[in-house]
Amino acid sequence: MEQNINRRHFLKFACGAVTASFLPQLAFCDDEPSRRPNIVFILVDDLGWADVGCYGSDLHETPNIDRLARQGMRFTDAYAAAPVCSPTRASIMTGKYPARLHMTIWYESSGNPPQNRRLIPPVTQGNMPHEQVTIAEVLKKAGYFTAHVGKWHLGNASHYPETHGFDVNIGGTFWGAPTTFFYPYGGPSRWGGEFRYVPHLEFGSEGEYLTDRLTDEALQIIDKSKDKPFFLNLCYHTVHTPIEGKPELVEHYKKKVKPGMHHQNYEYAAMVHSLDENIGRILARISEHGIADNTVVIFFSDNGGYINRYETKAVTDNHPLRSGKGSLYEGGTRVPLIVRWPGVTKAGNLCNHPVISTDFYPTILDMTGLGGDAKHNADMDGLSLVPLLKKPATGLKRKALYWHYPHYYPTTSPVSSIRQDDWKLIEYFEDKRVELYNLRRDIGETNNLAEKMPNKAEELRKQLHSWRKAVLAQMPETNPKYR
Repeated sequence: MEQNINRRHFLKFACGAVTASFLPQLAFCDDEPSRRPNIVFILVDDLGWADVGCYGSDLHETPNIDRLARQGMRFTDAYAAAPVCSPTRASIMTGKYPARLHMTIWYESSGNPPQNRRLIPPVTQGNMPHEQVTIAEVLKKAGYFTAHVGKWHLGNASHYPETHGFDVNIGGTFWGAPTTFFYPYGGPSRWGGEFRYVPHLEFGSEGEYLTDRLTDEALQIIDKSKDKPFFLNLCYHTVHTPIEGKPELVEHYKKKVKPGMHHQNYEYAAMVHSLDENIGRILARISEHGIADNTVVIFFSDNGGYINRYETKAVTDNHPLRSGKGSLYEGGTRVPLIVRWPGVTKAGNLCNHPVISTDFYPTILDMTGLGGDAKHNADMDGLSLVPLLKKPATGLKRKALYWHYPHYYPTTSPVSSIRQDDWKLIEYFEDKRVELYNLRRDIGETNNLAEKMPNKAEELRKQLHSWRKAVLAQMPETNPKYR
Protein backbone atom coordinates (compact mmCIF):
# COMPACT_ATOMS: atom_id res chain seq x y z
CA MET A 1 0.00 0.00 0.00
CA GLU A 2 1.33 3.42 -0.87
CA GLN A 3 2.61 5.21 2.23
CA ASN A 4 2.04 8.75 1.01
CA ILE A 5 -1.13 10.35 2.35
CA ASN A 6 -2.29 12.56 -0.47
CA ARG A 7 -4.49 15.58 -0.19
CA ARG A 8 -7.61 13.65 -1.14
CA HIS A 9 -7.00 11.26 1.73
CA PHE A 10 -6.32 14.17 4.04
CA LEU A 11 -9.60 15.82 3.09
CA LYS A 12 -11.39 12.60 4.02
CA PHE A 13 -9.69 12.75 7.39
CA ALA A 14 -10.59 16.42 7.72
CA CYS A 15 -14.26 15.67 7.10
CA GLY A 16 -14.29 12.90 9.70
CA ALA A 17 -14.47 9.99 7.30
CA VAL A 18 -11.35 8.40 8.72
CA THR A 19 -10.40 5.07 7.22
CA ALA A 20 -9.35 2.12 9.35
CA SER A 21 -5.71 2.65 8.49
CA PHE A 22 -5.80 5.99 10.31
CA LEU A 23 -7.48 4.77 13.49
CA PRO A 24 -4.40 3.47 15.32
CA GLN A 25 -2.65 6.76 14.66
CA LEU A 26 -5.47 8.93 16.01
CA ALA A 27 -6.81 6.89 18.92
CA PHE A 28 -3.86 7.64 21.13
CA CYS A 29 -4.83 11.31 21.56
CA ASP A 30 -7.79 10.75 23.90
CA ASP A 31 -5.94 9.71 27.04
CA GLU A 32 -3.02 12.13 26.81
CA PRO A 33 -2.56 15.31 28.89
CA SER A 34 -4.62 18.01 27.20
CA ARG A 35 -2.34 20.85 28.22
CA ARG A 36 0.76 19.75 26.40
CA PRO A 37 1.50 22.64 24.06
CA ASN A 38 0.97 22.50 20.35
CA ILE A 39 4.19 23.02 18.40
CA VAL A 40 4.18 25.02 15.17
CA PHE A 41 7.65 24.95 13.65
CA ILE A 42 8.00 27.33 10.70
CA LEU A 43 11.12 26.67 8.65
CA VAL A 44 12.02 29.00 5.77
CA ASP A 45 14.38 28.00 2.97
CA ASP A 46 17.47 30.22 2.47
CA LEU A 47 16.17 33.21 4.44
CA GLY A 48 19.10 35.42 5.43
CA TRP A 49 19.73 36.84 8.90
CA ALA A 50 19.04 40.41 7.72
CA ASP A 51 16.11 39.58 5.43
CA VAL A 52 13.33 40.56 7.87
CA GLY A 53 12.49 43.90 9.40
CA CYS A 54 13.25 43.06 13.02
CA TYR A 55 16.74 41.95 11.94
CA GLY A 56 17.45 45.13 10.01
CA SER A 57 16.21 44.73 6.44
CA ASP A 58 16.10 48.08 4.65
CA LEU A 59 13.64 46.90 1.98
CA HIS A 60 11.52 43.93 3.01
CA GLU A 61 8.20 44.56 4.76
CA THR A 62 7.59 41.87 7.39
CA PRO A 63 5.02 43.22 9.89
CA ASN A 64 3.77 39.79 10.96
CA ILE A 65 7.22 38.36 11.62
CA ASP A 66 8.14 41.56 13.43
CA ARG A 67 4.98 41.27 15.55
CA LEU A 68 5.89 37.68 16.40
CA ALA A 69 9.27 38.95 17.61
CA ARG A 70 7.58 41.59 19.77
CA GLN A 71 5.33 38.94 21.28
CA GLY A 72 8.08 36.40 21.87
CA MET A 73 11.85 36.16 22.08
CA ARG A 74 14.25 37.05 19.28
CA PHE A 75 17.71 35.48 19.14
CA THR A 76 20.59 37.51 17.73
CA ASP A 77 23.12 34.65 17.58
CA ALA A 78 21.11 31.69 16.29
CA TYR A 79 22.76 29.31 13.86
CA ALA A 80 21.88 26.63 11.37
CA ALA A 81 24.02 23.53 11.95
CA ALA A 82 25.08 23.64 8.30
CA PRO A 83 25.40 26.27 5.57
CA VAL A 84 23.02 24.33 3.28
CA CYS A 85 19.55 22.90 3.62
CA SER A 86 19.39 19.12 4.13
CA PRO A 87 22.00 18.82 6.90
CA THR A 88 20.31 21.54 8.94
CA ARG A 89 16.93 19.88 8.48
CA ALA A 90 18.40 16.58 9.70
CA SER A 91 19.83 18.34 12.75
CA ILE A 92 16.38 19.70 13.60
CA MET A 93 14.73 16.31 13.27
CA THR A 94 17.38 14.46 15.31
CA GLY A 95 19.09 16.97 17.61
CA LYS A 96 22.45 15.83 16.24
CA TYR A 97 25.23 17.49 14.29
CA PRO A 98 25.25 16.74 10.55
CA ALA A 99 28.85 15.52 10.89
CA ARG A 100 27.71 12.89 13.39
CA LEU A 101 24.92 11.79 11.04
CA HIS A 102 27.24 11.83 8.00
CA MET A 103 24.64 14.06 6.36
CA THR A 104 26.67 17.12 5.39
CA ILE A 105 25.25 17.91 1.95
CA TRP A 106 21.89 17.68 0.20
CA TYR A 107 20.43 14.45 -1.12
CA GLU A 108 21.15 14.94 -4.83
CA SER A 109 24.89 15.51 -4.28
CA SER A 110 25.46 13.02 -1.46
CA GLY A 111 26.59 10.12 -3.63
CA ASN A 112 28.47 11.78 -6.48
CA PRO A 113 31.10 14.23 -5.21
CA PRO A 114 33.06 16.14 -7.88
CA GLN A 115 36.27 14.48 -9.05
CA ASN A 116 37.91 17.53 -10.65
CA ARG A 117 38.88 19.57 -7.60
CA ARG A 118 41.96 19.60 -5.38
CA LEU A 119 40.10 17.56 -2.78
CA ILE A 120 37.53 14.81 -3.29
CA PRO A 121 34.62 15.31 -0.87
CA PRO A 122 33.32 12.24 0.95
CA VAL A 123 30.31 10.21 -0.14
CA THR A 124 27.71 10.96 2.51
CA GLN A 125 24.28 9.86 3.67
CA GLY A 126 21.53 11.05 1.36
CA ASN A 127 18.75 9.49 3.41
CA MET A 128 18.14 10.35 7.04
CA PRO A 129 18.69 6.97 8.75
CA HIS A 130 15.64 5.26 10.22
CA GLU A 131 17.72 4.32 13.25
CA GLN A 132 17.48 7.96 14.28
CA VAL A 133 14.40 8.67 16.40
CA THR A 134 12.99 11.91 15.07
CA ILE A 135 11.24 14.49 17.20
CA ALA A 136 8.07 13.69 15.23
CA GLU A 137 8.28 10.05 16.31
CA VAL A 138 8.62 11.04 19.96
CA LEU A 139 5.67 13.42 19.78
CA LYS A 140 3.51 10.96 17.87
CA LYS A 141 4.14 8.26 20.46
CA ALA A 142 3.08 10.72 23.16
CA GLY A 143 -0.26 11.39 21.49
CA TYR A 144 0.45 14.29 19.18
CA PHE A 145 -0.99 14.50 15.70
CA THR A 146 2.07 15.12 13.52
CA ALA A 147 1.93 16.81 10.14
CA HIS A 148 4.60 17.82 7.67
CA VAL A 149 3.81 20.45 5.04
CA GLY A 150 6.27 21.59 2.37
CA LYS A 151 9.93 20.92 1.75
CA TRP A 152 11.50 17.75 3.19
CA HIS A 153 14.73 17.02 1.25
CA LEU A 154 15.91 14.29 3.66
CA GLY A 155 15.93 11.26 1.44
CA ASN A 156 14.16 9.22 -1.21
CA ALA A 157 10.62 7.83 -1.05
CA SER A 158 11.57 5.21 1.53
CA HIS A 159 12.63 8.04 3.83
CA TYR A 160 9.80 10.51 3.35
CA PRO A 161 8.15 12.19 6.37
CA GLU A 162 5.53 9.47 6.82
CA THR A 163 8.37 6.99 7.49
CA HIS A 164 9.85 9.29 10.14
CA GLY A 165 6.91 9.83 12.45
CA PHE A 166 4.54 12.10 10.54
CA ASP A 167 0.87 11.14 10.25
CA VAL A 168 0.43 13.40 7.23
CA ASN A 169 2.90 14.46 4.54
CA ILE A 170 1.82 17.17 2.16
CA GLY A 171 4.46 18.06 -0.41
CA GLY A 172 7.53 16.50 1.17
CA THR A 173 9.88 14.76 -1.29
CA PHE A 174 13.60 14.36 -1.98
CA TRP A 175 13.61 17.38 -4.30
CA GLY A 176 15.13 20.52 -2.89
CA ALA A 177 13.19 23.12 -4.85
CA PRO A 178 10.17 23.45 -7.12
CA THR A 179 10.63 24.41 -10.75
CA THR A 180 8.11 27.21 -10.29
CA PHE A 181 6.17 28.84 -7.45
CA PHE A 182 3.01 29.01 -9.56
CA TYR A 183 0.45 26.23 -10.00
CA PRO A 184 0.82 23.42 -10.99
CA TYR A 185 4.34 23.76 -9.53
CA GLY A 186 5.91 21.38 -12.03
CA GLY A 187 8.23 21.33 -15.01
CA PRO A 188 11.77 20.50 -16.14
CA SER A 189 14.40 21.29 -13.53
CA ARG A 190 17.02 23.90 -14.38
CA TRP A 191 19.55 21.59 -12.64
CA GLY A 192 19.46 18.94 -15.34
CA GLY A 193 16.09 18.79 -17.04
CA GLU A 194 14.32 16.17 -14.88
CA PHE A 195 10.63 16.82 -14.35
CA ARG A 196 9.90 18.04 -10.82
CA TYR A 197 6.62 18.71 -9.07
CA VAL A 198 5.24 19.20 -5.57
CA PRO A 199 3.00 16.20 -4.77
CA HIS A 200 -0.42 16.19 -3.08
CA LEU A 201 -1.32 19.70 -4.21
CA GLU A 202 -4.09 18.86 -6.66
CA PHE A 203 -7.12 21.02 -7.40
CA GLY A 204 -5.22 24.26 -7.76
CA SER A 205 -6.05 27.14 -10.05
CA GLU A 206 -4.13 29.27 -12.50
CA GLY A 207 -2.02 31.86 -10.71
CA GLU A 208 -2.11 30.04 -7.37
CA TYR A 209 1.12 30.69 -5.44
CA LEU A 210 2.97 27.90 -3.66
CA THR A 211 3.55 29.78 -0.40
CA ASP A 212 -0.18 30.53 -0.21
CA ARG A 213 -1.11 26.94 -1.02
CA LEU A 214 1.14 25.40 1.60
CA THR A 215 -0.43 27.75 4.13
CA ASP A 216 -3.91 26.68 3.00
CA GLU A 217 -2.93 23.08 3.73
CA ALA A 218 -1.45 24.02 7.11
CA LEU A 219 -4.61 25.91 8.08
CA GLN A 220 -6.71 22.80 7.41
CA ILE A 221 -4.45 20.84 9.73
CA ILE A 222 -4.80 23.45 12.47
CA ASP A 223 -8.60 23.52 11.99
CA LYS A 224 -8.97 19.77 12.42
CA SER A 225 -6.33 19.30 15.12
CA LYS A 226 -7.10 22.27 17.38
CA ASP A 227 -8.74 20.15 20.11
CA LYS A 228 -5.82 17.74 20.46
CA PRO A 229 -2.08 18.33 20.73
CA PHE A 230 -0.45 18.71 17.34
CA PHE A 231 2.98 19.21 15.83
CA LEU A 232 2.94 21.15 12.58
CA ASN A 233 6.24 21.11 10.70
CA LEU A 234 5.60 23.88 8.16
CA CYS A 235 8.56 24.05 5.79
CA TYR A 236 8.12 26.69 3.13
CA HIS A 237 10.00 26.36 -0.17
CA THR A 238 10.34 30.11 -0.29
CA VAL A 239 12.72 32.00 -0.51
CA HIS A 240 14.79 29.41 -2.40
CA THR A 241 15.27 29.74 -6.13
CA PRO A 242 13.56 30.09 -8.54
CA ILE A 243 13.15 33.72 -7.55
CA GLU A 244 9.49 34.29 -8.41
CA GLY A 245 7.20 36.70 -6.62
CA LYS A 246 3.60 37.64 -7.27
CA PRO A 247 3.52 40.23 -10.06
CA GLU A 248 1.75 42.91 -8.02
CA LEU A 249 4.28 42.58 -5.19
CA VAL A 250 7.20 42.62 -7.60
CA GLU A 251 5.91 45.94 -8.94
CA HIS A 252 5.50 47.29 -5.41
CA TYR A 253 9.12 46.58 -4.50
CA LYS A 254 10.42 47.62 -7.89
CA LYS A 255 9.16 51.11 -7.05
CA LYS A 256 10.49 50.95 -3.49
CA VAL A 257 14.11 49.96 -4.23
CA LYS A 258 16.53 52.87 -3.94
CA PRO A 259 20.26 53.17 -4.67
CA GLY A 260 22.32 52.51 -1.58
CA MET A 261 19.95 49.95 -0.09
CA HIS A 262 21.61 46.68 0.88
CA HIS A 263 18.64 44.76 -0.50
CA GLN A 264 18.13 45.42 -4.21
CA ASN A 265 16.29 42.37 -5.55
CA TYR A 266 12.61 43.34 -5.80
CA GLU A 267 11.51 39.88 -6.94
CA TYR A 268 13.11 38.34 -3.86
CA ALA A 269 11.51 41.06 -1.74
CA ALA A 270 8.13 40.03 -3.13
CA MET A 271 8.79 36.44 -2.01
CA VAL A 272 9.67 37.60 1.51
CA HIS A 273 6.49 39.70 1.55
CA SER A 274 4.34 36.67 0.66
CA LEU A 275 6.09 34.65 3.34
CA ASP A 276 5.23 37.28 5.93
CA GLU A 277 1.60 37.50 4.82
CA ASN A 278 1.22 33.75 5.22
CA ILE A 279 2.83 33.66 8.63
CA GLY A 280 0.24 36.27 9.55
CA ARG A 281 -2.48 33.87 8.37
CA ILE A 282 -1.07 31.07 10.51
CA LEU A 283 -0.90 33.27 13.61
CA ALA A 284 -4.40 34.59 13.01
CA ARG A 285 -5.90 31.10 12.71
CA ILE A 286 -4.21 30.00 15.93
CA SER A 287 -5.76 33.01 17.67
CA GLU A 288 -9.20 32.46 16.10
CA HIS A 289 -9.34 28.97 17.57
CA GLY A 290 -8.41 30.24 21.03
CA ILE A 291 -5.31 28.06 21.24
CA ALA A 292 -2.60 30.73 21.07
CA ASP A 293 -1.89 30.51 24.80
CA ASN A 294 -1.09 26.81 24.44
CA THR A 295 0.79 26.93 21.15
CA VAL A 296 4.53 27.37 20.76
CA VAL A 297 5.54 29.07 17.52
CA ILE A 298 9.14 28.73 16.33
CA PHE A 299 10.38 30.69 13.30
CA PHE A 300 13.74 29.72 11.76
CA SER A 301 15.74 29.46 8.52
CA ASP A 302 17.72 26.44 7.34
CA ASN A 303 20.84 28.42 6.34
CA GLY A 304 22.01 31.90 5.49
CA GLY A 305 20.83 33.96 2.56
CA TYR A 306 21.82 33.04 -1.00
CA ILE A 307 24.12 35.82 -2.26
CA ASN A 308 24.94 34.44 -5.70
CA ARG A 309 23.28 35.75 -8.82
CA TYR A 310 20.01 34.35 -10.08
CA GLU A 311 19.54 35.31 -13.71
CA THR A 312 20.70 38.95 -13.70
CA LYS A 313 20.64 39.95 -10.01
CA ALA A 314 22.20 38.94 -6.71
CA VAL A 315 19.49 37.23 -4.68
CA THR A 316 20.06 38.91 -1.31
CA ASP A 317 22.61 40.70 0.86
CA ASN A 318 23.47 39.47 4.36
CA HIS A 319 25.10 42.74 5.47
CA PRO A 320 26.62 43.20 8.01
CA LEU A 321 27.49 39.51 7.89
CA ARG A 322 30.12 38.12 5.55
CA SER A 323 29.27 35.81 2.63
CA GLY A 324 26.18 33.62 2.46
CA LYS A 325 24.71 30.19 1.84
CA GLY A 326 27.34 27.45 1.57
CA SER A 327 29.94 29.38 3.55
CA LEU A 328 30.93 28.98 7.20
CA TYR A 329 31.32 32.72 7.54
CA GLU A 330 28.46 34.20 9.55
CA GLY A 331 26.39 34.98 6.47
CA GLY A 332 26.13 31.27 5.70
CA THR A 333 25.03 29.99 9.08
CA ARG A 334 23.68 32.80 11.29
CA VAL A 335 19.91 32.99 10.78
CA PRO A 336 16.76 34.52 12.24
CA LEU A 337 15.17 32.73 15.21
CA ILE A 338 12.02 33.80 17.01
CA VAL A 339 10.23 31.74 19.67
CA ARG A 340 6.83 32.63 21.08
CA TRP A 341 5.79 30.51 24.06
CA PRO A 342 2.97 32.30 25.89
CA GLY A 343 3.38 32.26 29.64
CA VAL A 344 7.10 31.52 29.37
CA THR A 345 8.76 33.91 26.93
CA LYS A 346 8.46 37.55 27.89
CA ALA A 347 7.20 39.79 25.11
CA GLY A 348 9.98 41.55 23.27
CA ASN A 349 12.85 39.77 25.00
CA LEU A 350 16.18 39.55 23.21
CA CYS A 351 18.68 36.71 23.68
CA ASN A 352 22.32 37.14 22.65
CA HIS A 353 23.46 33.66 23.67
CA PRO A 354 24.70 31.46 20.77
CA VAL A 355 22.25 28.65 19.95
CA ILE A 356 22.06 26.17 17.08
CA SER A 357 19.50 24.05 15.24
CA THR A 358 20.43 20.86 17.13
CA ASP A 359 18.87 22.56 20.16
CA PHE A 360 15.28 22.38 18.91
CA TYR A 361 14.87 18.64 19.59
CA PRO A 362 15.74 18.75 23.31
CA THR A 363 13.90 22.06 23.63
CA ILE A 364 10.67 20.53 22.34
CA LEU A 365 11.16 17.55 24.64
CA ASP A 366 11.52 19.97 27.54
CA MET A 367 8.51 22.06 26.49
CA THR A 368 6.28 19.00 26.30
CA GLY A 369 7.64 17.21 29.36
CA LEU A 370 8.71 14.19 27.34
CA GLY A 371 11.82 12.14 27.90
CA GLY A 372 12.25 10.82 24.39
CA ASP A 373 14.29 7.75 23.50
CA ALA A 374 17.18 7.11 25.89
CA LYS A 375 19.39 5.42 23.31
CA HIS A 376 18.89 8.25 20.82
CA ASN A 377 19.43 10.89 23.47
CA ALA A 378 22.75 9.37 24.56
CA ASP A 379 24.66 11.04 21.72
CA MET A 380 22.38 13.99 21.08
CA ASP A 381 24.32 17.21 20.56
CA GLY A 382 21.66 19.82 21.26
CA LEU A 383 20.75 21.48 24.54
CA SER A 384 17.34 22.63 25.71
CA LEU A 385 16.73 26.33 25.21
CA VAL A 386 14.02 26.42 27.88
CA PRO A 387 16.36 28.04 30.46
CA LEU A 388 17.06 30.83 27.95
CA LEU A 389 13.40 31.18 27.05
CA LYS A 390 12.63 31.74 30.71
CA LYS A 391 15.64 33.94 31.44
CA PRO A 392 17.56 35.08 28.34
CA ALA A 393 20.60 36.11 30.38
CA THR A 394 21.03 32.52 31.58
CA GLY A 395 23.97 30.70 30.02
CA LEU A 396 23.99 27.17 28.65
CA LYS A 397 26.58 24.65 29.80
CA ARG A 398 28.12 24.15 26.39
CA LYS A 399 31.78 24.34 25.52
CA ALA A 400 31.42 25.41 21.88
CA LEU A 401 29.43 25.22 18.65
CA TYR A 402 30.82 23.31 15.66
CA TRP A 403 30.33 23.12 11.90
CA HIS A 404 31.75 20.73 9.32
CA TYR A 405 31.24 21.14 5.59
CA PRO A 406 33.72 18.92 3.67
CA HIS A 407 32.30 19.96 0.29
CA TYR A 408 32.60 22.61 -2.39
CA TYR A 409 30.08 25.38 -3.00
CA PRO A 410 30.35 28.64 -4.95
CA THR A 411 31.10 30.41 -1.67
CA THR A 412 33.56 27.92 -0.15
CA SER A 413 35.99 25.03 -0.37
CA PRO A 414 35.90 22.17 2.20
CA VAL A 415 35.98 23.62 5.70
CA SER A 416 35.21 23.26 9.42
CA SER A 417 34.67 25.87 12.09
CA ILE A 418 34.18 26.36 15.81
CA ARG A 419 32.64 29.13 17.88
CA GLN A 420 33.53 29.40 21.56
CA ASP A 421 32.10 32.43 23.35
CA ASP A 422 32.97 35.38 21.08
CA TRP A 423 35.83 33.55 19.34
CA LYS A 424 35.46 31.81 16.01
CA LEU A 425 38.02 29.74 14.12
CA ILE A 426 37.63 28.58 10.52
CA GLU A 427 39.88 25.84 9.10
CA TYR A 428 40.11 25.27 5.35
CA PHE A 429 41.25 21.84 4.21
CA GLU A 430 42.80 22.64 0.83
CA ASP A 431 45.69 24.68 2.21
CA LYS A 432 45.27 24.03 5.98
CA ARG A 433 44.92 27.73 6.68
CA VAL A 434 42.99 28.99 9.67
CA GLU A 435 41.18 32.26 10.29
CA LEU A 436 40.39 33.64 13.75
CA TYR A 437 37.77 36.27 14.51
CA ASN A 438 36.30 37.97 17.55
CA LEU A 439 32.62 38.23 16.68
CA ARG A 440 31.74 40.71 19.39
CA ARG A 441 34.17 43.23 17.93
CA ASP A 442 34.04 42.10 14.30
CA ILE A 443 30.69 40.65 13.28
CA GLY A 444 31.64 41.06 9.61
CA GLU A 445 34.75 38.86 9.99
CA THR A 446 37.06 41.37 8.34
CA ASN A 447 40.02 41.18 10.74
CA ASN A 448 41.74 37.78 10.79
CA LEU A 449 43.59 37.52 14.12
CA ALA A 450 45.22 34.12 13.53
CA GLU A 451 48.73 35.53 13.09
CA LYS A 452 48.40 38.02 15.94
CA MET A 453 46.97 35.42 18.35
CA PRO A 454 48.54 32.08 17.37
CA ASN A 455 48.00 30.52 20.79
CA LYS A 456 44.27 31.18 20.71
CA ALA A 457 44.07 29.91 17.15
CA GLU A 458 45.90 26.71 18.07
CA GLU A 459 43.71 26.16 21.13
CA LEU A 460 40.55 26.32 19.05
CA ARG A 461 42.06 24.28 16.22
CA LYS A 462 42.88 21.43 18.61
CA GLN A 463 39.40 21.59 20.06
CA LEU A 464 37.89 21.46 16.58
CA HIS A 465 40.03 18.44 15.67
CA SER A 466 39.00 16.64 18.87
CA TRP A 467 35.34 17.23 18.08
CA ARG A 468 35.71 15.94 14.52
CA LYS A 469 37.32 12.79 15.86
CA ALA A 470 34.61 12.33 18.49
CA VAL A 471 31.74 12.51 15.98
CA LEU A 472 33.61 10.49 13.32
CA ALA A 473 33.38 13.34 10.86
CA GLN A 474 34.03 12.38 7.25
CA MET A 475 36.95 14.18 5.64
CA PRO A 476 37.77 14.97 2.01
CA GLU A 477 40.70 13.21 0.40
CA THR A 478 43.54 14.54 -1.72
CA ASN A 479 42.81 14.16 -5.42
CA PRO A 480 45.88 12.52 -7.02
CA LYS A 481 44.65 13.49 -10.50
CA TYR A 482 44.25 17.18 -9.74
CA ARG A 483 46.56 19.43 -11.75
